[in-house]
Amino acid sequence: MRFTKMQGAGNDFILIENLDGSIDPADYPRLAARLCTRRLSVGADGLMILEPPRESGDVRMAFYNSDGSVGEMCGNGARCISRYAMERGFGRGGEVRVETTAGLVTGRRVSERMYTVRLNDPTTVDLHRKVTVDGTEYDCAYVELGDPGIPHCVVLCDTWRDIPENELRETCRALRWYKGFPKGANVTFCRLDGDNSVDARTFERGVEDFTLACGTGCGSTVTALALRGLVPGVNTRVTMPGGTLYVTVTVENNTPHDLTLTGPATLVSEGEILDEDL
Repeated sequence: MRFTKMQGAGNDFILIENLDGSIDPADYPRLAARLCTRRLSVGADGLMILEPPRESGDVRMAFYNSDGSVGEMCGNGARCISRYAMERGFGRGGEVRVETTAGLVTGRRVSERMYTVRLNDPTTVDLHRKVTVDGTEYDCAYVELGDPGIPHCVVLCDTWRDIPENELRETCRALRWYKGFPKGANVTFCRLDGDNSVDARTFERGVEDFTLACGTGCGSTVTALALRGLVPGVNTRVTMPGGTLYVTVTVENNTPHDLTLTGPATLVSEGEILDEDL
């Protein structure tokens, strides 16, 4: 089984083609859980399977988190798969349309290693959802992108970098499983770092830990901050541990739409999976 390893701002993925249908989709969760386990296999934050389109797209992306659970969509993954598909002749007019569980995502080449994707529009936005964890109340923004929505909890906290990592991790884990979030949530702590710049870190469900970057987390964060009037939402810079991403969102009548994410889509390696346990 051939694979390609890619990463976007440190968010890494294993990409496998299944254009001929030779892999049974029922095996996807098992493949993801095994192949994404670091040290025991290739290791990654998620598995992407490239499939033929079912509707109006050029390709389809099936996305699985490292624990084998289905992911509705992945912003950094969408940029990576857009580059992969574009370089193999899919797409038209410099764009590639990628079908995802959460809806159609369009990728566009900016340069050899930089891609922009139009993320799924926010379908649920609650700018002030109070959540209490271990006696501390957090004023969270809850945002879902696409339908079915990718759930995100955004916490604006000027001092999050001063919180010990393990303590922050446990707080994020508690928020991730908060009963008020029906599907759980990815959790992003962020702070303003200038007029149009944000410093952020995301705890991702399915990975169940911090990742070096989260594309939909960046999109949800900038959406929430733009609706609060804290950033203009035009090429807003989001710095995460793995690199820098740029988000633009249009807000009309307090309704966000046309959400785009720009950042690197980097090839890491290609090879053949020889995992004897599979």
